[in-house]
Amino acid sequence: MAEFVMVAGAWLGAWAWDEVVPELRVAGHGAHPLTLSGLADKQGVPAGQQTHVQDIVDEVERRDLRDVVLVGHSYSGIPVGQAAERIGDRLAHMVFVDSNVPTHGEAFASGAPEGWAATEIDAHGGFWPPQTAADYAGQGLSDEQIARIVEGSTPHPGASLTEPAVLARPLGELPATYIKCLLDGEKPADDVARLLTSKRWRLVEMDTGHWPMFSQPRELARILLDAATRR
Repeated sequence: MAEFVMVAGAWLGAWAWDEVVPELRVAGHGAHPLTLSGLADKQGVPAGQQTHVQDIVDEVERRDLRDVVLVGHSYSGIPVGQAAERIGDRLAHMVFVDSNVPTHGEAFASGAPEGWAATEIDAHGGFWPPQTAADYAGQGLSDEQIARIVEGSTPHPGASLTEPAVLARPLGELPATYIKCLLDGEKPADDVARLLTSKRWRLVEMDTGHWPMFSQPRELARILLDAATRR
């Protein structure tokens, strides 16, 4: 039995996995969706990127989980990738769902255009404001799914986007599945492509947009279940 610890991307909380969790549990696995500090029901809690890494590590250790499959979507691939090496032999596999990946010394905002942080974070009181419904067009989502995402989203703590990642070893040494959602771009980013040259990493494509936990939850669950069999 695997224990899935699942972390959604910016603006979202544990609720984003509501349609995926039952598919994993009915297959006999543990499923632990996690809300990061400063988001959803944890709004108001100060949070940088290392806070989010510790959130994940604490969840694994608090529940004394073994055979852990860490799942990171979008922004959350960055703290998930760091947490993976910190939980040691509790880790079975990582799954990155159309996500960013951590690079030692680099932040989420490192690849953004110059001035992005000032415009998107500083101008909004230290938070990255949620997207509007129009921003989700062309991502394979129904109007109802878009409304659900928009209504549930909360401002994302800006410090988590500008704080650099800390890695003690190359991420490519750990076993991983990378899910590329094709409506959000046909090819992985260059840093992901480099990691995919590792024998311990594999690529899976989904014909959907950036939020497959809403648009294709059963198919996403199937890929996660397959990942649990890999080491």
